[in-house]
Amino acid sequence: MNKLDGANVLSSFALLKTGKRFSQSPQPSLETPTQESTLRSQVESSLQRYFKQLDNEPVTDLHHLVMSEVEAPLLEAVMQYTGNNQSKASIMLGLNRGTLRTKLKLYGML
Repeated sequence: MNKLDGANVLSSFALLKTGKRFSQSPQPSLETPTQESTLRSQVESSLQRYFKQLDNEPVTDLHHLVMSEVEAPLLEAVMQYTGNNQSKASIMLGLNRGTLRTKLKLYGML
């Protein structure tokens, strides 16, 4: 059985039924102090930690898992930045307003 079967991947960064999670707080970076921490480097670091925790168990729907983990905070940040103006947020995100509303509903933000 896949560790992700039945897991609620849309809430609280939950990854595995066993309680293993992506970290919600920043972890010490492997980068040198002169390098800037980027979103890409944070995702790479989180995935490396996740793969180390798997213990060779099979994984499915990793793309969906990662996208939902990144998309929810992106939507939250954009909605906050735009003062919850869906029209401005949809333009900023490059989504049509209906798609944005669908995503907001999916993540319980509407």
